[in-house]
Amino acid sequence: MYTNLGFLTSHNGSNMQAVISACNSGLLKAKPTVVISNNSNSGALLIAKQTGIPSFHLSTKTHPISDELDLAILNALISHKVDLVILAGYMRILGKRTLTRYQGKIINIHPALLPKHSGPGMYGIRVHQAVLAAGEKETGVTIHLVDSDYDRGAIIAQSTIAILPDDTAESLSNRVLEREHNFLVETIGKIIAGEIKLNKINQ
Repeated sequence: MYTNLGFLTSHNGSNMQAVISACNSGLLKAKPTVVISNNSNSGALLIAKQTGIPSFHLSTKTHPISDELDLAILNALISHKVDLVILAGYMRILGKRTLTRYQGKIINIHPALLPKHSGPGMYGIRVHQAVLAAGEKETGVTIHLVDSDYDRGAIIAQSTIAILPDDTAESLSNRVLEREHNFLVETIGKIIAGEIKLNKINQ
């Protein structure tokens, strides 16, 4: 029995690629069944095309009315029998229909130790710049459940990374991203194996 995975992503999709590779190698007992991006030029859609995964560009350009966009995303997930939704660099808040239908089954990965350095506009290199500006001694990766607020859902798992004296935002970004790839695969594996029970996490 395989777990069907659905991805929502806005940019390169490197975390998504790490999960797809883990599925293809048999490391994860899961199957990527759909990729959705709000960016028609995203690397994630190219990866999906190259690997034969059904993919869709769904955004305010394709669906200017927010409720219709929400419904289109939900229908794509349902029609591809998605069991677990993974937000991998997705820069938008999900709509109420999708959040309700997949409550407790949507996870996001964030490049910091939440609740620090989170919220609207805190993504990519901006997160690492903020971490260094705050004089933090450590940072890391957080995987959390998704709700109607940016980066505020219940934390599922975290991995800590020490900040080196000579770290720049770029060097820190590279080390955190490398950990993201492995940690996301590890955490999804635990969810599939039942070692992490999403319905037991406080939402």
